[in-house]
Amino acid sequence: MKISADEVSHVAKLARLNLSAEEVDTMAGQLDKILSYVAKLDELDTQGIEPTTHALSLHNAFREDQVSESLPQETALANAPQQNGEAFIVPRVI
Repeated sequence: MKISADEVSHVAKLARLNLSAEEVDTMAGQLDKILSYVAKLDELDTQGIEPTTHALSLHNAFREDQVSESLPQETALANAPQQNGEAFIVPRVI
């Protein structure tokens, strides 16, 4: 077993999860299966293979920036639930 019930209990405590003993045992079994599957990746020979961040090598798939007119203030505020004619009115956060 790659992960013990004590380790699962410790991680659950850090995550502030209250797991019963039965849930800890179930989780330990499930996590062990996951870790065993991931360990299979260690068996692969990855010498000479460059790390990748994407499956496809795309370079800057974004469109070029184009300057355009701004939205008129009146139009921007038209559907606001609350506004004062100049800005949106939102609840105070702090």
